[in-house]
Amino acid sequence: MIQIENMYKKYIMGDNVVNALNGVDLHIREHEFVAIVGPSGSGKSTLMNMIGCLDVPTAGRFFIDGYDASKLSDDQQAEIRNKKIGFVFQGFNLIQKLTALENVEMPLIYSGMRAAERQKRAVNALESVGLGDRVHHTPTELSGGQQQRVAIARALVTDPPIILGDEPTGNLDSKSGKEIMQIFKNLNAKGNTIILITHDDHIAEQAKRIIRIMDGKIIEDREVS
Repeated sequence: MIQIENMYKKYIMGDNVVNALNGVDLHIREHEFVAIVGPSGSGKSTLMNMIGCLDVPTAGRFFIDGYDASKLSDDQQAEIRNKKIGFVFQGFNLIQKLTALENVEMPLIYSGMRAAERQKRAVNALESVGLGDRVHHTPTELSGGQQQRVAIARALVTDPPIILGDEPTGNLDSKSGKEIMQIFKNLNAKGNTIILITHDDHIAEQAKRIIRIMDGKIIEDREVS
């Protein structure tokens, strides 16, 4: 599903060149549950941006479902993001004045779906994460864990095969974090490919495979027993 070959990403910082990714090779298969783990500055966020088609490498190749994403135009990359990847961020990224239902509908509005159909799909997505009774609540009326559930529902509503989570439990208490991780496990059991970016080894150990990155290189790639 995802194939990265000899990927480099360099940034110019004044007079310095920073190698955020330094010859990364990585294969993620369909239906896997993978945690990419590393400290701040390790390159994990840069790798996430590549996997999510949010950036392009300086060198190397990146394939997603057979498409060479490193050679696609901006519009083509946007189409890959919209159809194949659902994003869940640490900061929830919800629109505060909109209800949970309206937040989840947003990706469907951009796709041009008719109102009745997108509302039905948004309600189903919210019900799938246990928020069927909170569809008309705004983010300020929801707990942090509930807001992250809305964000997951928004990621699911376009039915993408890949869910990409960037520190999805980072702003949550331990109880809410456990609940969110259980949702990811359930999604994986239903067939979604789950890729979590985290600095937390405890979170990483709940995945089925751990990829550890340091100084822009993969230093560990193992299955979780």
